[in-house]
Amino acid sequence: MESKELKYLKAKKRVAEIKEFYISLTSYVVFIIAMAGLNYYTNEWRYPWFLWVVFGWGIGVVIHANKVFGGVALFSKEWEERKMKQYMEEEKNKD
Repeated sequence: MESKELKYLKAKKRVAEIKEFYISLTSYVVFIIAMAGLNYYTNEWRYPWFLWVVFGWGIGVVIHANKVFGGVALFSKEWEERKMKQYMEEEKNKD
């Protein structure tokens, strides 16, 4: 059984991770707006180069969100167990 202090430290760490993600997300949005403005100022959308920044940095934001909020873990242990049960049920129903 975990002690109260250990639970508190885990909760504090979790809150810090979430806070860090939201700060990162806010920075992303502000920076993208600035890049879009600069893109418009320099060539009036003839070539929307800021979308490369949106895409590149966006991948990092998605990975960070997946790490912080748990997201979908492809091919996790639980997935393997569900698939094994599914195939076993299919084989059982065949017979």
